[in-house]
Amino acid sequence: MLIKIILTLIFFAVTVTVGIYSRRQASSVDGFVLGGRKVGGWLTAFAYGTSYFSAVVFVGYAGQFGWKYGLSSTWIGVGNAVIGSLLAWIVLARRTRLMTRHINSCTMPDFFGTRYNSHKLRVVASIIVFVFLIPYTAGVYKGISTLFEMGFGIPYQYCALVMATLTALYVILGGYRATAVNDFIQGVIMLAGIVVVIFSVLKLKGGLSEALSAMAQLPSDNDPGLNGRFASILGPDPWNLLGVVILTSLGTWGLPQMVGKFYSIADDAAIRRGTIVSTVFALIVAGGCYFLGGFGRLFGTPSFFSDGRIDYDAIVPSMISTLPDALIAIVVLLVLSASMSTLASLVLTSASTMTLDLIYSDRKIVGGEVESGAIDDAVAKRIEQRKVVILRVLIVFFVVISLMLALNPPTFIAQLMGISWGALAGAFLAPFLLGLYWKGVTKASVWACFAWGVGLTLTNMVLGNPVNPIICGAIAMTGGFVVVAFVSMLTPKMDRSFTDSIFSCYR
Repeated sequence: MLIKIILTLIFFAVTVTVGIYSRRQASSVDGFVLGGRKVGGWLTAFAYGTSYFSAVVFVGYAGQFGWKYGLSSTWIGVGNAVIGSLLAWIVLARRTRLMTRHINSCTMPDFFGTRYNSHKLRVVASIIVFVFLIPYTAGVYKGISTLFEMGFGIPYQYCALVMATLTALYVILGGYRATAVNDFIQGVIMLAGIVVVIFSVLKLKGGLSEALSAMAQLPSDNDPGLNGRFASILGPDPWNLLGVVILTSLGTWGLPQMVGKFYSIADDAAIRRGTIVSTVFALIVAGGCYFLGGFGRLFGTPSFFSDGRIDYDAIVPSMISTLPDALIAIVVLLVLSASMSTLASLVLTSASTMTLDLIYSDRKIVGGEVESGAIDDAVAKRIEQRKVVILRVLIVFFVVISLMLALNPPTFIAQLMGISWGALAGAFLAPFLLGLYWKGVTKASVWACFAWGVGLTLTNMVLGNPVNPIICGAIAMTGGFVVVAFVSMLTPKMDRSFTDSIFSCYR
């Protein structure tokens, strides 16, 4: 217990110190939200990876999908590395950086408002971001607090409160720069921790070969007479597994907290470095998490709720609880690192969206050029300082709202994430990606995709989730491309001179 407490206190001290050190670079909106758009490839890659993977993956997804699909759940991690990281950087990074700088956009809702010349789109997109980032944040709180409760014996509620306070503190102090530096430190801990944890857990079952042999002897849930499905390449349910791969891999392309990392990267050389680093990071961390979760059935039957449902969120903590205390301390730091980096990204994204796209959405779009009005330097400086203050206040507000949900979570971690990712990526992915490449995307098609992604997710929720939220999210994302393409062909195109001016950044 002493080792765990000392390591955790050191971790807390480092994160707060980084926040204090980064205060000078967080005095302006551009510095607070985007780090001055001068963040290098390594920091951006680690910021992307640590925002991608949190306790939601390590505790919620690895436990639930490892139990359902066995070792084939490792394909989710591979998909996260190839589709969610490598292809995302190749397809999105450079074009996002160029266009968002050209139109002076700091947030994804601001991109929609400026790219499609619609203030209403900006406002509605910001509301969608704020509302649907809350369940994702609650899922992260639940994941880290569940593991802390196991490792330290501290009640879940107190763990969530401490995480919320600490995350809000260093984000308020240092903004994006503090988040990026802490993400790098936390990413190194994650890389080392996942390797140590996998080796230690498998050692409890006699090593890798013995563990694989034991998995091959397990009977199928649907056919008790059939053994080996949980150790097979595609597992017992390949189609649902594919849906999870799509949601968790392609979904990142439409999430504001992920795409926002490309707004701040410095140059093309940083993008090339970041592409490689981010992919390797995802392969080790995500692949390792799902590979570890695939052995969950070797550690006995998990606990059940009163209604007979399996408590999937308890599977990984029960696996880890069998390790020595020193290793549990490493696990706690691993998940703490993953979770706090994701929380920081979520609260910063939500607060910046509310501040810049709702409260201060006073920008004018004239002929493709963004104007903020003719004001003197003194007034501009006061407005800038006021925006930063409001950003910090809204960070606290968002943390409190998501914490209240986390203290009484309505469902499993994986389902919370499915609801959030399904609505956000279902609404944003297609119009954002196509908007970077295709001048023919119409304003009406963006509205239609917003309605499609949010409407499908909410309808599924109201009906009691007849379709698994994860599968529903995958349908929302892929279907958005059909919606945007179809509606764009039937509705009036945007002014040609306007779109030409927007796309002039690629010449």
